Amino acid sequence: MALLVSLFLGFFPMFLYAAFIYWLDRYEKEPKALLGAAFFWGVIIAAGGAFIVNTALGIGIFFITGSEAAAEVGTTSVVAPIVEEILKGLAVAIVFFLFRKEFDSVLDGVIYGGIAGLGFAAAENTFYIYNMGYLEGGWEGLAILAVIRVLLVGWMHAFFTAFTGIGFAVARLNKNMLIKFIAPLAGLGAAIFLHAFHNTFSSLVGGMGGFALGLVVDWVGYAFMLGFIIWLIAHERKIVKKQLVEEVSSGLISQAQYQRALSPWTLTTAGLSGAATSRFYQACGELAHKKEQLGKHGDEGGNTAIVEGLRKELAALAPRAK
Repeated sequence: MALLVSLFLGFFPMFLYAAFIYWLDRYEKEPKALLGAAFFWGVIIAAGGAFIVNTALGIGIFFITGSEAAAEVGTTSVVAPIVEEILKGLAVAIVFFLFRKEFDSVLDGVIYGGIAGLGFAAAENTFYIYNMGYLEGGWEGLAILAVIRVLLVGWMHAFFTAFTGIGFAVARLNKNMLIKFIAPLAGLGAAIFLHAFHNTFSSLVGGMGGFALGLVVDWVGYAFMLGFIIWLIAHERKIVKKQLVEEVSSGLISQAQYQRALSPWTLTTAGLSGAATSRFYQACGELAHKKEQLGKHGDEGGNTAIVEGLRKELAALAPRAK
């Protein structure tokens, strides 16, 4: 029973957090299949692989130093941040290299990185809640660990790996080959640094004061990330506003449809008007982003054909879209 409760508390809140991240994508939703794959990469590959590698390297540090304290500190502050961020970041890298047509903006990088991080957190939280919570402290221990892992630090892995996603997104949106090479490494480096800082900071200060101060630092970071995401949403709205003006002038979409396409709430409410309306406004966002890419990067990845295909789709859907 306790294991089932731990599984529920480990996974269900992370599903809700993932749904919130999906909701934040206001103008050009990412495919649910890709997001689901990123989440379960975090659960299986990243979390499973990290458990094996972290354990093996921790044992190696103990054999070399003969010190349990050195093994614990080395694993927590050095090994775990490097191993875990690389394994989570691989989910973003796979989308970047194999599904580039779906990687259209910095917000996309934040979303894929965040979703992979939440998958990792779901598996790790289940482990901690059951093993460190229930097995060591019974139901009370389970409840305490659930509050800490889910409510207090539930966003940490999504926060860290979002920086890897930002790095890949910067590379995606730049022509400069040096930036294309450096940006993903810089994003991964930021993720590793922040992860290591989080793991080390509270223990350096010590006691409940260190724990509380660590939480304040974490939540300040989360607040800055949320502010950055809001800025990215506003930036995407500007792209949609600029790129769809031509489609209104050509008669492809109406002025009323244009105004609705600009609303950050449309992709949430359009489904109430039917599948055609929902797809119409999703295609509006996709068209705007692809036209932006075409203007900046030319026919990279067949942007011209994609733009024309989306225009044809919009022409077919427009009479039924509300």
